[in-house]
Amino acid sequence: MENLPLYICGPCAIESYDLVMTVAEELVNIERELGIKIVFKSSFDKANRTSASSKRGVGIDEGLRILEAVREQHGLKVTTDVHNEQHARQAGDIVDIIQIPALLCRQTDIIEAAASKNAILNIKKGQFLSPSETISLYNKAKSFTNGPVFITERGTCFGYNNLVNDFKAIYQLQLESIPIIFDATHSVQQPGSELTSTGGRRDCVEALARGAAAVGVQGFFFETHPEPDKAISDGPNMVPTGKLKAILKNIKAISDLSKSIEYEKV
Repeated sequence: MENLPLYICGPCAIESYDLVMTVAEELVNIERELGIKIVFKSSFDKANRTSASSKRGVGIDEGLRILEAVREQHGLKVTTDVHNEQHARQAGDIVDIIQIPALLCRQTDIIEAAASKNAILNIKKGQFLSPSETISLYNKAKSFTNGPVFITERGTCFGYNNLVNDFKAIYQLQLESIPIIFDATHSVQQPGSELTSTGGRRDCVEALARGAAAVGVQGFFFETHPEPDKAISDGPNMVPTGKLKAILKNIKAISDLSKSIEYEKV
């Protein structure tokens, strides 16, 4: 895919048409001002909530209608995550990139269904996978499609309610020519730490993204919301939309520098 690195951005969940359009308009402005390529991301269904009482979103039919409107009105490419084979087939007719959630990343039937569409695949690396297992996962996905497949790094389980990022693992995957998206916002999650919801450390988002930019990843994933603390999902780790441009400007500067410097083999 051209115009790398990609910047995948948007609110965690599609809460309403108005919210999505507000964020999309701001992302278009950021894309234009910084000269970067942004793909709009939001979920029509948050199917893996900590609590049964948590809000899940607007559903697939309404969600895909809104994502299609983002493309038509704002000219952004769009992506969303899917949770079963039917979701993959239905979403694949609308979105440009199909995202496979981390907890479902080994589900062969979902990957095969997503690969049957023309969309690019973006597979979130499970928090439980080693680099060697991730290589096998990538090769499985590539066996179903001749199109691009991205792997998104979103942290590895480190005890209870905590994730860490292993930049050695990212480098190891890059040696296998696997394109890596770095998920800066989910990497700072503290899964289930709020008992009925997931906590997070949004203050750490830019620091981790700077590290990934220096390593030379092929894209970045930032969930953003005008008022994260009022969001229905992932509020503690989302970036306030008003602060996103400054962060992306810094990440782009590091990424541009990284691309101009070759690794010294030792």
